[in-house]
Amino acid sequence: MLIAEDTTSSDESTTELTNCIFPDPGFKAWLTVFGAAVMLFCCGQLTAFGVFETYYAQHQLKGVSPSTISWIGSLQLWILYFSGSVLGRFFDAYGPRMILISGSFLLVFSTMILSVCTRFYQFLLVQGLLTGLAYGMLFYPSFASISTHFSTLRATAVGIAIAGSGVGGVVFPVLFRYLFARIGFGWTVRASGFLLLALGAIGCVTITSRIPPGRRAISPLPDVKLLTDAPFVLLVVGCVFVNFGLFIPFTYISDYAISQGVSSSTSFYIVSAMNGGSIFGRIIPALVADAIGRFNIASPSAFLIGLFALVFWMLAKTLVNITVFAVAYGCFAGAFLAMQIPCVSQISDIKEVGTRIGVLYSVASFGVLAGGPAAGAALRAGNGNYTGMVVLCGITNILGSLLILLSKYRVNRNLFAHV
Repeated sequence: MLIAEDTTSSDESTTELTNCIFPDPGFKAWLTVFGAAVMLFCCGQLTAFGVFETYYAQHQLKGVSPSTISWIGSLQLWILYFSGSVLGRFFDAYGPRMILISGSFLLVFSTMILSVCTRFYQFLLVQGLLTGLAYGMLFYPSFASISTHFSTLRATAVGIAIAGSGVGGVVFPVLFRYLFARIGFGWTVRASGFLLLALGAIGCVTITSRIPPGRRAISPLPDVKLLTDAPFVLLVVGCVFVNFGLFIPFTYISDYAISQGVSSSTSFYIVSAMNGGSIFGRIIPALVADAIGRFNIASPSAFLIGLFALVFWMLAKTLVNITVFAVAYGCFAGAFLAMQIPCVSQISDIKEVGTRIGVLYSVASFGVLAGGPAAGAALRAGNGNYTGMVVLCGITNILGSLLILLSKYRVNRNLFAHV
């Protein structure tokens, strides 16, 4: 693993993390990337929750406030993120297969149950809790498995895999919009469940870890030495702030468009446009990151989505302007999401990568949990005016980007170094 091209004496110990020799990526490695992309496609409904929020507000949960409905999506994301600590350590001990099979079963089961939900608490428990846990069981083993196969091309491999989520985020809103009006909510969700069943089977067969299960001894709890690793701690705290603000437009862009006079049927496609932008953001910056450094992509990407929110979202009043903002924001949001795991892997021992990825996501989960409801509260405090929400989104993303930049500085004090 490449930590930096020019390290100071205080950072020389980080180069010890490169003690694991990686073979050239072969067929199994790229097959794992394919399987991870398939699994992440299944998770595409996460960033498409804005479609569900808009539909619920007009149908099953009509009369329930947007900030209350947003708890479903926030809980779903929080469970996915928070489960990382446990699932990461389970991966380090036993490998990916058992987690992936269980997660695929749980995702199909919870999707089928979701199709018959009618009340808020049912959506909260099924879509928020069960589906969120299922996504976590697909998410962490997929990425941790990639990290065991790749070193110099890790960001590229992770970017390709996480692009699957962007593709899912494009496909599912369009699919739901088309089918809701033709076969109803129940059968639309059940149809997606059958699709998830087939895709889950493909992912379970194709994803492997280079480090065989049963050869990794772990302690019951994460090593407290993590708290003394300044670059890792700064990266984690920075990701908390970015994840707090990053998902706010994904949740509320559809409602915002409707408030500006865009029809509800068209607003569904804006969510797809935002996720479409994230596909390019997850792949192209990942290719660049392997050449110029993972932190050198993560921090500027987080800064730019904050800037886009404060400047472009604030001024977007027409369908064209809102769509342009959605694509641009999605692109750089996707770039940041694709860089979190490569950044962790770059400053971690490969034998601890599952644990460290899990710790980062578990801590960042509290930002994810609070972001949606806080944005809804800002919207309510403004009596439907979105300015407070937009400012909250922009400031938290920019603050997080500065903390990630500081993490990079602790790895290498040369701000232009390959980190």
